Amino acid sequence: MYFRERIAEKLKSLERALLYLESRSDVSLHELIENYELRSAVERNFQIAIEAAVDIGEMIISQEGSSMPETYREVFLRLGDLGVVPGDFADRLSLMAGFRNILVHHYSEIDVVKLHDFLKNRLGDFRTFIRCIRTYLEERS
Repeated sequence: MYFRERIAEKLKSLERALLYLESRSDVSLHELIENYELRSAVERNFQIAIEAAVDIGEMIISQEGSSMPETYREVFLRLGDLGVVPGDFADRLSLMAGFRNILVHHYSEIDVVKLHDFLKNRLGDFRTFIRCIRTYLEERS
């Protein structure tokens, strides 16, 4: 599969997860705490979105011939170094990697308040990331 097709596939996965998260962005903290199915779906879709963004980042880093980062956090920072995303935005995105690790490895330690905050205030970061990736691809066509 070609580079652009692989990126497009990951963008589709990211956008599908993001659409779900956006459709739930108006839920209250109480609702998120009390509704296990809703919370689980929100957690899973955050995981999918973040992992898709990391995968996209790794593909671009590889395509650019840069050495592969050792951590997910470094993937976003490297994208900033490469000019794929603005540097200050790369710092902000890198926090998503830590959130992903909590979602994946520390199920009992997920802070629902933080989950709710990400749901209310961080979805725009994914939209910005998608725009940056599309701009990167357009500039290289």
